[in-house]
Amino acid sequence: MNKWVPVVLCSTLLAACATPTRYIDPAADDGAVAMTMDYRDFERAADAALQDLLSSGAVDNPSGDRYVMAVSRIVNDTMQRIDTDQLVKKIRVGLLRSGKVITTTAVGVDGAEDAMNEKARELRNSEEFDQSGVQKKGTLKAPDLSLSGKIIQRNHKVKDEQQVEYYFQLSLTDLQNGLAIWENETPIIKRGSDKGVAW
Repeated sequence: MNKWVPVVLCSTLLAACATPTRYIDPAADDGAVAMTMDYRDFERAADAALQDLLSSGAVDNPSGDRYVMAVSRIVNDTMQRIDTDQLVKKIRVGLLRSGKVITTTAVGVDGAEDAMNEKARELRNSEEFDQSGVQKKGTLKAPDLSLSGKIIQRNHKVKDEQQVEYYFQLSLTDLQNGLAIWENETPIIKRGSDKGVAW
């Protein structure tokens, strides 16, 4: 008997028993809740922060113009490796659509978010480029506001279960005077089996 037949047969049986891959509608996802953070947690936290910010009046510019916002540091103080842009991007999109705030990609804590802001300006005085299309000096917009924050995780033992608490903390600073004009904390609390992994 060919020694590969049992291997192929086992692989075929495992594939037949595996759960089929399928699409999930984020708006109607009733799947199991994980102890770790998933996209539903980021959606919930971002929506809560956005609605609170818009209703607070902090981004209502008396002049009627849109505020220019820079994104500062969003610290991940959890046991998980997460990209904080998953939270911030949803807030940025909501603010842009509100018509009240636009985000600059030319300024960031670690340099420009979009390096092309600087690269495009290096074309000045280059004989290879039509200078009429090159960005002029003094055209970048300085930010009025800065968004910063932290995501915190706390784990607790509750009888024979574990409780995992996530706190999404955000501050909006007026860069003219350094004052926080809006602050928000959205808690997301989960309780489940102490065998569940929370990192």
